Amino acid sequence: MGFVDYEVEGHVGIMTINRPKALNALNEDVLKDLGAAFDAVNLDEIRVVILTGAGEKSFVAGADIAAMSTMTKAEGEAFGKFGNDVFRKIEIFPVPVIAAVNGFALGGGNELAMSCDIRICSENAVFGQPEVGLGITPGFGGTQRLARLIGPGKAKEMVYGGRNIKADEAYRVGLVNAVYPQEELMAAAKKLASGIAKNAPIAVRNCKKAINDGLEADMDQAIVVEEKLFGDCFETEDQKEGMAAFLEKRKVERFINK
Repeated sequence: MGFVDYEVEGHVGIMTINRPKALNALNEDVLKDLGAAFDAVNLDEIRVVILTGAGEKSFVAGADIAAMSTMTKAEGEAFGKFGNDVFRKIEIFPVPVIAAVNGFALGGGNELAMSCDIRICSENAVFGQPEVGLGITPGFGGTQRLARLIGPGKAKEMVYGGRNIKADEAYRVGLVNAVYPQEELMAAAKKLASGIAKNAPIAVRNCKKAINDGLEADMDQAIVVEEKLFGDCFETEDQKEGMAAFLEKRKVERFINK
């Protein structure tokens, strides 16, 4: 895929947005390639996806402003829907997605990172929703996910003011899980992914679905979601192996994703 590179290391898929001369900015072609890359992931083998950007300056610096500058109202709304559809695909993707944010994550870049399950970043990372300075609102979920992740007060400060925050503040407000030196970021992402991938894949998928679906429901509905997904695990071979290993005081031989 032209703007998205994909490689596999064991049970981990590594996806890299590769448009470094434009700081990996998102246009329609990049979004198409990103959606197609996720559609092509072999879910029988892959248990975690790492998403990052090419180069050392930028994860994704935003949407392509030159491409947006001449859009009509209808075209702008359609572009927003197109980006939102791709990001929602990532958010509800069956396996966990880790964003390894290696620099600028502005506008659509921050929105893309927020559609992932877990965000870690390099020390030079910068996050923000600067759209109001361009006369527009965030259009790929920024007004929604940011408030849910860091609280409406801080989100409104960032969005209304178009104010960027650096890695240390992003960690302090809970936008990212951890901050690493640039040269250690991908190793840390792979270590995190490996720790997830070693666990029972169906159980991990069910945990993701339970958290995501539960956050969109009230508590009475949410615990029913959890109960069903908890029960579903008892139909799996991995549950039998995991509990047998515990009772027999041995290590799990392997989880087979069944």
